[in-house]
Amino acid sequence: MTAAVRPRPAFAASVAGASLVAVDGTVLLVAQPSMGRDLGASVAQVQWTSTGYLVAVAALLVIAGRLGDRYGHARLLSAGALGFGAASAGVALAPGVGWVIGMRVAQGVFGALLQPATLALLRLAYPAERLGTPVAVRAAAIGLASGAGPVAGGVLVAHLGWRAVFWGNVPLALLIAVLTRTVRAPAPARGEAQRLDLTGAALLAAALAALVHTLAGVPAHGWTGAPTVLGLLAAAGLAAALAAHERRGPYPIVPRVVARSVPVTASMALLLVVTAGLFGALFLATFSFQDVLRLDPLATGLRVLPMTAAMVAGAPAAGLALRRYGPRRVAAAGTVLLALAILALSRLAPASPWQVTGAAFAVLGAGFAAVMVTATGTVTGDAPPGYAGVAGGLKQTAMNIGPLLGIAVATSLAGSPADGAHTALPVLAAIAIAGLLPASLLPSLPVRGADRPLLTEDRT
Repeated sequence: MTAAVRPRPAFAASVAGASLVAVDGTVLLVAQPSMGRDLGASVAQVQWTSTGYLVAVAALLVIAGRLGDRYGHARLLSAGALGFGAASAGVALAPGVGWVIGMRVAQGVFGALLQPATLALLRLAYPAERLGTPVAVRAAAIGLASGAGPVAGGVLVAHLGWRAVFWGNVPLALLIAVLTRTVRAPAPARGEAQRLDLTGAALLAAALAALVHTLAGVPAHGWTGAPTVLGLLAAAGLAAALAAHERRGPYPIVPRVVARSVPVTASMALLLVVTAGLFGALFLATFSFQDVLRLDPLATGLRVLPMTAAMVAGAPAAGLALRRYGPRRVAAAGTVLLALAILALSRLAPASPWQVTGAAFAVLGAGFAAVMVTATGTVTGDAPPGYAGVAGGLKQTAMNIGPLLGIAVATSLAGSPADGAHTALPVLAAIAIAGLLPASLLPSLPVRGADRPLLTEDRT
């Protein structure tokens, strides 16, 4: 570990930054109906408050990670947090829905700046063999923030209005900026390999933006609709142009040493398919709870709460398992658990007791915790020196595209709330179990040397 990096503030800033993004995404779902009514917005306009954010953040994550590798991750995290907080305040002050959409796009830009930096700071503060516990605690914090978001958002919207949800981001963003000032991360060496290829960056951003926008529109247009077909063709064409440019260029936006790292690429593929299965299943489950069982949002959240609890408890357990069994076995076990849980959800009937439903969601959360901790630790620990930011950006990109893919598959297969889940959930389970292939490419040896205290300052 570099002597100048202070683990305590680096760890705190990483956890706070990841939690800020997680809680913002979940509280928005609670705020949107009230926001739409207050601003007189159409359903499509309200949907764009989510889609605009997703397009911006997914398009820029890898580029932001590259910038962090070149200019410093603490600097990017601080700028991203301050910008995210300012954009949140802009949403809270919005006079109309157009302003909200614009500010949400700005939030996506700044969210892209801070997300890869939260992982890269951990890599700077801890050697690879000690990353398991910090990554596990970070994953547990994300699970807790995601679970607490709808509850906190519901209270704020009910008592103070939807604008209070966005004001709540501001103090946390300021705290993150203060924490990053105390990290004392060294300035990265600016070698030729760290130069940013603007053409490659533009092609990558355009390809990802086209893909995310197209997947977000599948529920409305279907897989065979003209907007979907044209969007996928555009994304494929831009990806082909990017690949050709990357082969010729001396400074590829995804460095060749990262692209050729088997643990990094396998972790991204694993997260892509597993999050597709998970979020597609959650979409169908919440749809069924509210439209078939006629549960209100709070009752629906309580049905899903065991998943959050299992994620929070399962993340530290996964960190311990990594030390004993190694990434390959832990990732494979988590993938199997998650796929089995999705299959179990497909067998549930409206009359199934809540204990059975809760058990299925608990297994779902435990499986995802194992996969997320393993893949995140592998990406962060196995990233080539000097490229932790771009590796973290790739990981976050996979976790943004996977859920959209899963929801797109779910909506295209589910003909009705009652019968669609039984048709679509086995397919989503099959998508998730495909994660066993990339899981088999992860390192097999247990992580050793991880028994030192988590936040011990290193003065050597």
